[in-house]
Amino acid sequence: MDNGMDNMLDMYLFETNSLLEQLDELLIEAEKNEEFTTDDVNEIFRAMHTIKGSSAMMEFNSLMTIAHRIEDLFFFVRENGIDSLNSTDKSELFNLTFKSTDVLRGEVEKLENNEPLSTNIDSMTSEINSFLNKISGKGEEEKEAGQAAEETKASEPAGNAAGLEMVNSLGSKCPVFLQVFFEEGCGMENLRAFMLVNALREIDLDFEFYPEDVETNGATSEVIIEKGFLVGLHSEEDVAKAVSIIEEQGSIQTYELLHPEEKKPEKEPEKAEAAPPAKEAAKEPAKEISNPAVKEVTNAQPQQHAKQSLISVNLSKLDALQALVGEIVITEAMVASSPELQGLKLDTFLKNTRQLRKLTDDLQDISMSLRMVSISGTFQKMNRIVRDMKKALNKDVRLTIIGEDTEIDKTIVDSISDPIMHIVRNSMDHGIETSKEERIAAGKDPQGELILSASHTGSEVIISISDDGQGMDTEKILAKAARNGLLTKPESEYSKKEILSLLMLPGFSTNEEVTEFSGRGVGMDVVKKNVESVGGTISITSEVGQGSCTTLKIPLTMAIVDGMEIRVGKTIFTIPISNIRQSIKIARENVLHDAKGNEIVKIMDEFYPIIRLHEFYNIEPELTNIEDGILIWVEAGDHSYCMFVDELLGERQIVVKPFPSYLSNFNIKDYGISGCTILGDGNISIILEVVNLYNAANV
Repeated sequence: MDNGMDNMLDMYLFETNSLLEQLDELLIEAEKNEEFTTDDVNEIFRAMHTIKGSSAMMEFNSLMTIAHRIEDLFFFVRENGIDSLNSTDKSELFNLTFKSTDVLRGEVEKLENNEPLSTNIDSMTSEINSFLNKISGKGEEEKEAGQAAEETKASEPAGNAAGLEMVNSLGSKCPVFLQVFFEEGCGMENLRAFMLVNALREIDLDFEFYPEDVETNGATSEVIIEKGFLVGLHSEEDVAKAVSIIEEQGSIQTYELLHPEEKKPEKEPEKAEAAPPAKEAAKEPAKEISNPAVKEVTNAQPQQHAKQSLISVNLSKLDALQALVGEIVITEAMVASSPELQGLKLDTFLKNTRQLRKLTDDLQDISMSLRMVSISGTFQKMNRIVRDMKKALNKDVRLTIIGEDTEIDKTIVDSISDPIMHIVRNSMDHGIETSKEERIAAGKDPQGELILSASHTGSEVIISISDDGQGMDTEKILAKAARNGLLTKPESEYSKKEILSLLMLPGFSTNEEVTEFSGRGVGMDVVKKNVESVGGTISITSEVGQGSCTTLKIPLTMAIVDGMEIRVGKTIFTIPISNIRQSIKIARENVLHDAKGNEIVKIMDEFYPIIRLHEFYNIEPELTNIEDGILIWVEAGDHSYCMFVDELLGERQIVVKPFPSYLSNFNIKDYGISGCTILGDGNISIILEVVNLYNAANV
């Protein structure tokens, strides 16, 4: 593909994926209410019409055909009213629509992965057609009306006389022509005609077509609308081949055989005033959505009808922009802290560097905001997972979503979608009790609950997936790990947290039976790997009989944040400003000891533990006297404590650089090291992660 086609494909994929996501949300909500509203039916009809049209333009026949069938189905529902269906039909309509959107999504995924589209979708289309026949073919009257419609369509093709006149004027030697009309208001008739030409060429058919310049001349659309698109053929066998291709195309309303020199018989009055045939009526949607501007746009005279306020930008360009902004920030810091300038009185220079700092701050804020997207899309997809598993497992579960407006970097959202899906599946399959009776016996609400929540805490996003199910039996987990030879120390030495962490070892599964959803030994280890690949951590908590909670802590893989530089011996560390509450000097007598002998300090009537960084990281200290150094009071989440350091160097804007992935083998994140940054003098500063440092110190 050239760049133009690549851009068209990107736009197509973006639009189609957006429509399918909207349809999923609409269907989930409608099914909860056990009813389609009139707006729901109209929205589904419009979405399928859009997918059908854009798929036809891109020549994605499988997508076009399925969307067209669903469009016809919902046109019937719209015309006859949802109340015309009984409860069984409505249930089948829900299932059929869900199934159709799944097939469409599967075809879109093939396009995204450069895989060929399905060539046989007869099963899906037959299922849709059968259901449509079931709800529409209630008696012989409908059958007769349908047959009459076919006869009327054959005897009264629009523009037949004009088509014959055009055929006779061509002087062609073809004995027969097919006159093709597209759906009224479909737009881009010339391109649709060219798509038909390509389809006929693919079967090596010998034919002529008029107008001949449909590929390059948008003005031919008007001719096609008035007189039809003509395909000249050389034999009756060719007619049969051409008709089979025509009937597979989207947006074609009717076609008719024409013979040169043949004249169209006069219309009989009763036929002229006959009611519109049923099959023709089924094409009415095109008239309703007809837009005069479409013709102008496709007639080689594009016009701007509305000011665009949104544009699509390739993510790789945003990656390049963010990397560039990061380098600008680092360079600005190097210039401002250049050793050659130390001790010089440069008032104008300092004023300019402050202005430069302000501009780089604004620049990085904008560049970061461009990449931020709401996590709501990922969370809403879980509605569908829960819905399908409820039916498959016969469990009554409600999904509660909290904080869906929380924004995360686009790359990270894409990376954590699968981990969240795995955890939701586990909660539905392992967590929630098998039956309502079990829950009632345990004194619980008969309906289980699964909660998805997201929130910002400083420089990271906390995502939790919790359920109120049966919880996890740590003894069973430990026994299974022992049988599989996964333990590295005596069973008695494992804490509850360590036992639950065993669930994330490769190949570990507590399911004794392989099901559609679990038991294959693949899942949580993959989840952990994917979360760690974006610099995150994962932890599990559980209480038997009360439920379980899986927590993901997701920092940005590369971010520009405000940080405080501190010194311990000759080592420079950086702490995110968002984690710092206060820096204080204290006297020795203000330091107390807890029952375990750990140092604690009283601040604002509360006692907080002290972590001496030089002891924790085994660094040669410059200061050991608590009075000589500085305490930095930090907090994150539920943890709050003080770090003892030698010196406070000052606030800096830092570019967070993730460590190479191989360092994950050393579990450095568990020891409070989240990344690094480049200082103004070119040296490296380690960025501290407040929560993990607290946990590792066991204070």
